[in-house]
Amino acid sequence: MRARLKLIIELFFTFMKIGAFTFGGGHAMIPLIQKETVEKKGWISDDDIFDVVAIAESTPGPIAVNSATFVGYKTAGFFGALFSTVGVIIPSFVVILIISGVLREFRENTVVRYAFFGIGAGVLALIFKALVNMYKQCPKGIVTYILMALSFVAVAVFDVNVILMLVLCAAVGMVSALIAERRMKK
Repeated sequence: MRARLKLIIELFFTFMKIGAFTFGGGHAMIPLIQKETVEKKGWISDDDIFDVVAIAESTPGPIAVNSATFVGYKTAGFFGALFSTVGVIIPSFVVILIISGVLREFRENTVVRYAFFGIGAGVLALIFKALVNMYKQCPKGIVTYILMALSFVAVAVFDVNVILMLVLCAAVGMVSALIAERRMKK
């Protein structure tokens, strides 16, 4: 019981740290979540990170919250999920509360604007790192590359709904896997 409580508290503070030191939303948090939960703590595997991202993307809500909930539940059940989720939310809540009170005064401040430009560049780098990590873990083949290119063009150029693209890509992926499985059996 004591070890479980210690694990739940550790989940809370780990996700509070992730929430406090990551700007740019859930995609920017993925490398930090991977480093903390896989490399440092060993709570989940690299394969689980791929599942975390897939589940967090396909369920309603912010990626960071869904990821914290998934890792917390997998590691320590309901209370692990609860405390991980609360931990990742608290820093953003506090920052928004503070910023909302002083934003009007500093909105036109040149230093503050440049700081946000710098933060934006850092966020872009974190999102790119998450993309590279996901690419390394993704099964590669002609169908994967075609889906990747077509879905990028559909979303970026033709403004196709992202959720629709996820559903279509999942369907094509399942059909492709079933066809490949049948070929293997022959």
